[in-house]
Amino acid sequence: MADFLAPDQLLTAYSMGLFPMADHSGEVQWLAPDPRCIIELYAFRASRSLRSVIKQNVFDVTIDESFEEVIDACANRPEGTWISAEIRSAYVALHRAGFAHSVESRQESRLVGGLYGVALGGVFCGESMFHQETDASKVALAALVQRMRERGYALLDIQFMTEHLRQFGAIEIPRHQYEARLEDAVGMACSFVDDEPSVFESK
Repeated sequence: MADFLAPDQLLTAYSMGLFPMADHSGEVQWLAPDPRCIIELYAFRASRSLRSVIKQNVFDVTIDESFEEVIDACANRPEGTWISAEIRSAYVALHRAGFAHSVESRQESRLVGGLYGVALGGVFCGESMFHQETDASKVALAALVQRMRERGYALLDIQFMTEHLRQFGAIEIPRHQYEARLEDAVGMACSFVDDEPSVFESK
């Protein structure tokens, strides 16, 4: 794994609004989209059908039980992936350091959907999601938003707008506005899980 993908370097990049993606050749590029896509935590929209799925407990939601399985499932989607072997290793290391997390949807203990991302301070940067059963990734996203609300987070970054995300109330904001909100959020003392570092200190 390249030094610039080491956990401390990755976190410094995230604190500045940058994130890595690998192109088709595997070369890592650093991106900072303008505009930036976010979901306002208290403007999140769940459809009536999704609320019904959640109420009926169609899926069991777990946190950080299968991080590597989630990232592998995200990397193996038919439409292709930006998650190279080097990127995978970097996020597994970041997970082991306590800053990358997964939310999993299960049916009878079988992993059928989920997402992963990076948490630092009061921001969660969503990286990718997948589903093998209808609504499985949607339930994971709803669970992520609920957890962030409960734990005092301020910013959910989802990088790029898609029609799939727009249905949940995703919006685009100018990069300078995102960076101002990011600066405030990174300094907050929030914990996605009880034993993770609560504050990131940039070197």
